[in-house]
Amino acid sequence: MGDHKEQPLRVGAAVRRRRRALDLTLAIVAERSGLSVPFLSQIENERARPSRSSLEKVADALRTTAVELLAAADPACSVDVVRADGSEPMPEPRVRSLVRGHHQMHASEFTGDHDAGRELQFRNDQLMYVADGAVEIEAEGRAYRLGRGDTLYLTGGVRHRWRATVPETRLVVVAVAEHIEALRDNKRRR
Repeated sequence: MGDHKEQPLRVGAAVRRRRRALDLTLAIVAERSGLSVPFLSQIENERARPSRSSLEKVADALRTTAVELLAAADPACSVDVVRADGSEPMPEPRVRSLVRGHHQMHASEFTGDHDAGRELQFRNDQLMYVADGAVEIEAEGRAYRLGRGDTLYLTGGVRHRWRATVPETRLVVVAVAEHIEALRDNKRRR
């Protein structure tokens, strides 16, 4: 009782809304993502469920993130419990959204290895917390080694990449949502 939404996310409608908001055709998204038009159509019509890799390709083509698409797939609610044991089994590596719905903040838990070659850049600030294991994060030309309990803060716009250095590493990433315009006022507040 009190848990919200027991059914899986339906990301297709969020993909379609984002594509239409950018005034893009399926063919353009297919070209940008390297995925086929029929597969993209199946995703949008909830007849296919994209893998994490495919969802990231679609997100890149739509100039957003997989986290944003997943958040847009689920309506916001004021109180929500996300149970650790409620996620369905997935092959390694896996990502689990810790905040459902379209909110001002997103949090995801990454378990296992990660595509270390993929460079990431988010519009707004984010915090990376190592819940278990260890990671190496490369940002602004420097490598940072983080262990269990360590955090790394990244200002919006910083290009970075990360990789797990220990099996079964769990990394929690908390970020200001992409749809929020972060204030960059360096003047002193009175």
